[in-house]
Amino acid sequence: MPLVRGGAIGPDVGGDLTPPRPTLDSTDAESRWTAARALAGRAEAVPELAAALGRETVPRVREAIMTALMRVGDSASVEAILPFLRSQDAALRAAAIESLQALPEAIAPFMVPLFGDRDSDVRLLATELARNMEASAATRLLCDLLEREPHPNVCAAAIDVLTEVGTPEAIPALEKCALRFAATPFLPFAVSVAISRLSGAEG
Repeated sequence: MPLVRGGAIGPDVGGDLTPPRPTLDSTDAESRWTAARALAGRAEAVPELAAALGRETVPRVREAIMTALMRVGDSASVEAILPFLRSQDAALRAAAIESLQALPEAIAPFMVPLFGDRDSDVRLLATELARNMEASAATRLLCDLLEREPHPNVCAAAIDVLTEVGTPEAIPALEKCALRFAATPFLPFAVSVAISRLSGAEG
């Protein structure tokens, strides 16, 4: 009669062998990255992604989270990314700008409040968000900013964007800006370059 060794009865086939689903709160960065990619474009996941973005420290995972939010592309996604324009981390600010630039229609309702922000650095960064907007909309927003902006560096940033994407309708606002900052040599020069390009005189 054959002997059967104790315990040698084979594996327990009734157990759950499914590996755990990667989550955004995992201690493993690779799992968080995988989870972020899996949630890309899912509007119901925006609150979870927003919370994760606020605590994430690994650049690759942060990028995946921002990409996931960008693929949703609604106002809630924009609101999740906007706070990072104030980050002390230059790379994080740049990632936020790049993500928001990809959402010109979703960011449009936020532009006036951004241009009215108390922090001149935020206003300056916000000018970059107009680069991918429709030309007439970008021109209107940036000209409105130039009409009231007291900080020369913010004006310079707005002029730079207008030079690239603006329409000739910006010329009066540019001329007024040059007069207001006549004592700041680099601004009248930047205005002259912008007007030359927008008027078609460059070349």
